[in-house]
Amino acid sequence: MFNLPSLYDIALMLPAIILGLTFHEFAHGWAADKLGDRTARVMGRLTINPVAHVDPIGFLLLFIAGFGWAKPVPVNPYNFRGEIKQGMLLVSLAGPATNMLLAVASAVVYGAFYRLHWPYFTEIMQYMIQINIVLAIFNLIPVPPLDGSKILAGLLPGRQEWLEQLERYGPILLIVMLFTGVIGYIFSFLVTPISKALFALARLIAAW
Repeated sequence: MFNLPSLYDIALMLPAIILGLTFHEFAHGWAADKLGDRTARVMGRLTINPVAHVDPIGFLLLFIAGFGWAKPVPVNPYNFRGEIKQGMLLVSLAGPATNMLLAVASAVVYGAFYRLHWPYFTEIMQYMIQINIVLAIFNLIPVPPLDGSKILAGLLPGRQEWLEQLERYGPILLIVMLFTGVIGYIFSFLVTPISKALFALARLIAAW
């Protein structure tokens, strides 16, 4: 079921995985901090040091299964200025949005410097685009504890207690979705067209 990458591919994937996971979690902490919750700052998580954010299992799964996660940034929504529900929506959205911004920025850099023919540059930037798209889409799946569940709770009216109750079954549901091919279908439906669009953007920039 899993296609294990070679050591060569792992080396090329490392920058994308480390940056993608690190900036994803930093974005959560930064958004919470801006809303008034200093929990991440106090606990040393408002940093772009990968050591503070990388979870070993989630890190390895990105190589093995094509998706993964980092250590969740601690957030106390009761410290937010304003409505808690909308605050959690913004904090949860910050991570996937940052991955998408990284993917777009990578496409721009890829296109701008493509003609320089730097060693390994093409492969590294391709992984930067693809892995950040995967991180964004995977985390938008509305199954706890992924960001998508909190985003959905923030968008729907009223208190979504069913999502809170689903929290205990979330990891099991994700495993079932993985082995039944549901996650693969989601990726093929969303990741592939977004990747094609960003690679087209890179080619357009390179042609200028």
